[in-house]
Amino acid sequence: MRWALVKVCLAVTVMVVVAFAVPLGMVIKEMARDRAFSNAERQAAAIGPTLSITTDRDALERAVASTQSGAEDRMAVHVPADPAVAGSAPVEIGRQRAADKDLEATRKVIKASTTDVSGGSVLLQPTALSSGQIAIVEVFVPEAEVTNGVTTAWLVLAGVGIGLIIGSVAVADRLGVRMVRPAQRLAGAAQDLGEGKLGARVPEEGPTELRQAAAAFNSMADQVVQLLANERELAADLSHRLRTPLTVLRLNAASLGDGPAADQTRAAVEQLEREVDTIIRTAREAKPKTQPAGPGAGCDACEVILDRMEFWSALAEDEGREVRLAGVDRPVRIPVARADLVAVLDALLGNVFRHTPEGTAFSVDVHNGEDAVIVLVSDAGPGISDPRAALARGNSGGRPGSTGLGLDIVRRVAESTGGDVRIGHSVLGGTEVRLWIGLGVTPPGRRGHRVRGRGRARRGADA
Repeated sequence: MRWALVKVCLAVTVMVVVAFAVPLGMVIKEMARDRAFSNAERQAAAIGPTLSITTDRDALERAVASTQSGAEDRMAVHVPADPAVAGSAPVEIGRQRAADKDLEATRKVIKASTTDVSGGSVLLQPTALSSGQIAIVEVFVPEAEVTNGVTTAWLVLAGVGIGLIIGSVAVADRLGVRMVRPAQRLAGAAQDLGEGKLGARVPEEGPTELRQAAAAFNSMADQVVQLLANERELAADLSHRLRTPLTVLRLNAASLGDGPAADQTRAAVEQLEREVDTIIRTAREAKPKTQPAGPGAGCDACEVILDRMEFWSALAEDEGREVRLAGVDRPVRIPVARADLVAVLDALLGNVFRHTPEGTAFSVDVHNGEDAVIVLVSDAGPGISDPRAALARGNSGGRPGSTGLGLDIVRRVAESTGGDVRIGHSVLGGTEVRLWIGLGVTPPGRRGHRVRGRGRARRGADA
């Protein structure tokens, strides 16, 4: 905006300077020419009284010498012979520059005229003598005298025009700065707010429109802060309300006695209590966590998968499900917190148990690539008729007992690393959920990545 305003002012000022300076320069040139020929006419007129009295050479020479006043050899007088006086001869005083035909033409029309000669121009002024003859006074006007002062005037005009252009550019630049800086501050504050810096505000300065935009932005930022605060309070309150039923569950689980099912129930209740406590602490924080995980943060995906598969294997054994696991023989470091990955795996495996019949086989396969780690959770169930609808945020898919939050949790974790989640058909005949966890190399959604498989998803089926 700043440079656009400067360019506009520069173009307008240049056009104005050209529109006024060029005609003014031409007028100055004409004025200099008129001044030079006016002086020549005055000199020629000064000889007129002498010619009307006498045509004596000596008298005329003295008159010419006094009239030129230092500008020698510029004036000439051409007096024709008097036909009434026998033996009279023409009188020629000074240097003749005009051609004879020009002199004769001036005598015929008896009117002053100018003609170009070498080095300048001459003024031919006719004067009537007492004898009735026409004498011609010739005054030479050098070219330097015709253009005297024109170059200086043009330089002054050029200087004034350049000064006007520089001044207009400077003023336009200052005006542009006054307009651009508030806009830049507004853009920077918007970017800061988008990055999670909720304290970003904009001074209400600059032109009226930008002041109004700044006021609207500040109001919007205040509303965002208030909405987030309300959301955190609501999440904390709802989570806090879960403590009472969780306490009852924990007491009931303690009375179940010994056995695998009782141990799993108590472990699940303890994990649920930890998750509720984490939600409450996070919701009570003054600022949301918007910064990415630092260097070294994350967990071993294979270790977490093995741990969660050990938890779910007991339930799978009770329901007669065949479980296949591949690609977890080596550590695979990913930029995801352990608690987040646990929540993702529980959501994916919970969907398998919740939405497929008992006895349905499923598998978990890990592929470790140079730019991503892919976790495939496949089952041999009936599949999903509309994968796109199932991936829609908050969509329960019309399934009984589903809140629609499971895949949202998976998606958020994947997108936080630059990855994504996709649903397709597995080779087992059911649903395949592909969790792509980016390692900070390839932008999200990029296809054609190169993955180095550590194990095949169906290798367990052949064992």
